Amino acid sequence: MDGGLRHVEVVAGVIRDARGRVLLARRTEGRDLAGLWEFPGGKHEPGESAEAALARELHEELGIEVDIGAPLINVPQRYPDKRLRLDVRSIAAWRGHARGLEGQALVWVPPQKLASYAMPPADRPVVAALLQPAHYLVTPPPAGEDTVWLGQLERALADGVRRVQLRAPELDAGRWRALVAQAARLCRQAGAEALVNGDVALAIELGLGLHLPSRLLHGLSERPIPPGLPLAASCHGVDDLLAAESLGCDFAVLGTLKPTPSHPGVEGIGWDGFAAMRERVSLPIYAIGGLGPVDVEEARSHGAQGIAAIRGLWPSA
Repeated sequence: MDGGLRHVEVVAGVIRDARGRVLLARRTEGRDLAGLWEFPGGKHEPGESAEAALARELHEELGIEVDIGAPLINVPQRYPDKRLRLDVRSIAAWRGHARGLEGQALVWVPPQKLASYAMPPADRPVVAALLQPAHYLVTPPPAGEDTVWLGQLERALADGVRRVQLRAPELDAGRWRALVAQAARLCRQAGAEALVNGDVALAIELGLGLHLPSRLLHGLSERPIPPGLPLAASCHGVDDLLAAESLGCDFAVLGTLKPTPSHPGVEGIGWDGFAAMRERVSLPIYAIGGLGPVDVEEARSHGAQGIAAIRGLWPSA
């Protein structure tokens, strides 16, 4: 139930200049969330397409003409007084001189500095969609020789995976530590981010990120690893997501989206269920459960950062 909240459809554009900087606009006094920075755009008029609405809004607000590019992400977000859906498109080309025609301040921001700007909750996942990987590989335990497993990881990295959760439940601790150290080296060489599942001490020792299983998430009152190391969590419901956000997690994984062999008998939440939970937090969230790279576009259309997977991203031996 949404408690009778009004539904608002908003479309926004990612506008880049010749130097690759991204345009942000500051919300003016008298509006909700005044003073925060956002991607320029506005509401649909009745009967108006998203593309037409965005072109009109950018002309009215900034004085530019635009060519609308590909969809980036569609973020459902719940606010105290409304349920908003933010449809974000890349701007393929634009003409004119961008200026704040409605009195709003504008700033051109290097992409790597976008996260330092205070934004409304719905805009934060947009920054992640621009900067962070769309694939999150969860490793299976070694089925044979460790060298084979490391070779498969190396192939996944060569295929473009740039965020990896190192996970091998029930593997001998000594063997796993040695394997994680070698896997971390491969990830660093590829420019990929590595997170260890559940082992705080090992993450700190090796300078890696930490991925918290949901069973550990609610027992923590503060961030368990130093600032600068990525922190993520597995979530199965709204309470988990709220706990992950409160703890300061950088992103989360939510599912299971579809029934999978690793979760027999568990009915998937489906995309509508995913979106209904996604709107309660502003974290970047990967969908997991029976998904692969072909599902990224649909995942983004429901507000996901992308997909997390074992089988869908792990090369065969």
